[in-house]
Amino acid sequence: MILRRHGWALGLVGALCVWLVGCRSEPAAPQYSRPLPEGAFGLRRIVDPARWPDLSPLAHQLSDPSFREALDRSLQWYAAPSSQQFFPSGPISHVHAWASAYALRELGGLDTATALSRLRSEFDVWESVGWDGSGTVFFTGYYTPVFQASRTRTPQYSYPLYRRPPDLVSDPVTGEVRGQRTPGGIVPYPTRAQIESRNLLNGLELVYLANRLDAYLIHVNGSAKLEMTDGSTMTIGYAGSNGRAYTSVGKLLVRDGKVDENRLSLPVLRDYFQQHPQELEGYIAQNDRFVFFQEYDGDNWPAGSLGVRVTPLRSLATDKQVFPRGCVVLVETQVPTASGGTQPFAQAMLDQDTGGAIRAAGRADIYMGIGEQAGTLAGRQAAEGRMYYLLLRRDRVQSWYNQMMQQQPASPEPVARSTPSTPRG
Repeated sequence: MILRRHGWALGLVGALCVWLVGCRSEPAAPQYSRPLPEGAFGLRRIVDPARWPDLSPLAHQLSDPSFREALDRSLQWYAAPSSQQFFPSGPISHVHAWASAYALRELGGLDTATALSRLRSEFDVWESVGWDGSGTVFFTGYYTPVFQASRTRTPQYSYPLYRRPPDLVSDPVTGEVRGQRTPGGIVPYPTRAQIESRNLLNGLELVYLANRLDAYLIHVNGSAKLEMTDGSTMTIGYAGSNGRAYTSVGKLLVRDGKVDENRLSLPVLRDYFQQHPQELEGYIAQNDRFVFFQEYDGDNWPAGSLGVRVTPLRSLATDKQVFPRGCVVLVETQVPTASGGTQPFAQAMLDQDTGGAIRAAGRADIYMGIGEQAGTLAGRQAAEGRMYYLLLRRDRVQSWYNQMMQQQPASPEPVARSTPSTPRG
């Protein structure tokens, strides 16, 4: 059951306050998902170094193998010309973000004390403005489930995922869906409800899941690892969609007052439908988007929104409308322990993912890993904290950029020029 905060008991307390002198009103609930004004940036530079967070954890972790592995994936993404389209992100250019990530990787080869000194002398610290303008961020968790599946329909495995239909037409360069090819021309592709009610994809089944919600969540994630009934493992990924608008089931639950917006996450959504299975079909039908799948190489799985593999406790999901992609972030919060408690968390992370529930400067999602244990931790992650982005001082960008280009000659854009001003995704 979802426990609502404002039940009859709180109403009674409110009534008593009318009669009791000195009764204080309850403070307003935090609005972690409060959106920023249109065009606002989610970060602000901390001008006074006395207000900086303790950078010692970051300096120490720069040489950690898991951090360097995650950082290398961000660098790989920056090096691809396609990454330019997401910059400038507020005042941060593509080259500024790229050179900053490269510099932090190089500092990882130094001892901790020297790295800390260089961080203080060569970098700026930018903090999230948070939901309240004071930097408060609410951290939830997410994970990658592993699903059981069958290559054939059985009484237990009866919910299919489908291959790309041959009548789906999309742009060969951008992949944008144009519609359905018919004898009369190209028309909008049918909605989810139309596809499923009319059985329009019969014969295109790729695999079958045992659980309706699992099959739907794979549509939302766009990829999955499947343990097959024949003992094999299959990794599936996105092969196109019907081009219809996406409607978040989580947001529909929030709209209907059934889930707390501030705690919306995959574990919460799963828990709700386990308790209210009769509501699942009605909510799924309201999402017109339908995704098609194909089997693919799992070496890069699971991938975040940057298209690079995400790393447990190193990859962070944020709102990519208000934060720059791929950057190094120092996260300060509390995380759950396997024994059921919590512990302080001061972690160097990479902003490498996003999510349907992660919108606004006051929300972030910590990637917990793959499988059931990671799912348990993700479901328990719920704590306030802060996040700080490490970006080179502007007078140090050129020097680090030049050094980077000596090792990687191909440059998408000289420092002196702005990166293409295209809409941010």
